[in-house]
Amino acid sequence: MNWNPTPYPWPDGYRAAACFTVDVDATAPWLWQHRDKIPSGIAALEHRQYGMRQGLARMVAMLDRLNIPGSFFVPGIVAKDNPDLLPGLIERGHEIGLHGFYHEIVSETSDAQFTDALETSIELFVAQTGARPAGFRSPAWEMTPHMLSELRRHGLWDSSLMGHDLPYQIDGVTELPVRWDNDDAIFFKFLGAGDRPPRSEAEICARWTHEARAQIRDGGLFMLTVHDWISGRAARVELLSDLFEPLCADETVWVTTCGEIARHHLSVGGLEVTSQTVTPINERTGHE
Repeated sequence: MNWNPTPYPWPDGYRAAACFTVDVDATAPWLWQHRDKIPSGIAALEHRQYGMRQGLARMVAMLDRLNIPGSFFVPGIVAKDNPDLLPGLIERGHEIGLHGFYHEIVSETSDAQFTDALETSIELFVAQTGARPAGFRSPAWEMTPHMLSELRRHGLWDSSLMGHDLPYQIDGVTELPVRWDNDDAIFFKFLGAGDRPPRSEAEICARWTHEARAQIRDGGLFMLTVHDWISGRAARVELLSDLFEPLCADETVWVTTCGEIARHHLSVGGLEVTSQTVTPINERTGHE
């Protein structure tokens, strides 16, 4: 327990950092969900097609206007089906990272399947861009010791876990932490009967603005995650613009990519942890 943590050494006089990240899921989760049998209905599939048809371009235009880079995590199948996607993002000054191949769910994927999906995605990224990707974000933000060992083997940083407000090292992998409540899906994802109605843009903008201000005061990292098919709608892009304009205007906030922060963290060091397994209660003895 560290009762007196030292402030994180952000570079160039910055006191905090912020990242705009996009999980470009598009149709990948739908394809994984229906990998054994394609349903006859097309409504959910069409909903997800919106991101690649219009939503992503609208978000990229907003980033261009604000003159800030974004980090885009792309499943391999999305890159394969849209071969101009990765080169186009790089050309506009943005960062691309891995996000599974079919957005495979960890609990439904063996270690061997994960390794195959990771290596197939890396090969595809290299073929389309001429460079190896540097970062990874797990579909659905789950992680296993095997996954961490594979990320370490390939020299990749990660942005999937929630063990800190600041960059840290876990099993030798640089981690850029995320937060569920800084993700658009839990507030806006709606695919029909059974889903909760979406929240209002005004409410969520106020919530994220408060969170960003708190992280800045605390010297932390404000990590926002949105999705092409969810937050690419006009009103939500306005929300995102309203959220990031003040951050861009604040000269003490480093608005940058996950990769830039990962490279900085490697240069300064910081918290290092080891992934832990927990002994089930029925196997424990005595009081701890």
